[in-house]
Amino acid sequence: MNNPQDPIPQISPDTLAQRMAEAGEDLQLIDVRESQEVAIAQIPGFTILPLSEYEYWSKDITTRFNPDAETLVICHHGIRSQQMCQWLRSQGFTNVKNVRGGIHEYSHLVDPSIPQY
Repeated sequence: MNNPQDPIPQISPDTLAQRMAEAGEDLQLIDVRESQEVAIAQIPGFTILPLSEYEYWSKDITTRFNPDAETLVICHHGIRSQQMCQWLRSQGFTNVKNVRGGIHEYSHLVDPSIPQY
């Protein structure tokens, strides 16, 4: 099991695209941006869990998601998703990774059709 103090693994936007293309239903994708951000730009397949709505979804996190499955977390630039990864780890999640650079980098490096903001 991961030590909650260990650094959170980071994956590149390219690796995210590869994992989404090859992974089955075991891959869990979480986007922690706010609904107004998601309205501008989003990647299909992500569950939207805005950090500002933490009190609404936090108590159900281990029933909605498998703590042992690979869980990739994204935000705008990678800061909020890093915080979410740390929190998930504190809840017993064993395989969380932060998408480095967030949706901004994903749009820039992988899919330019996703608007930048």
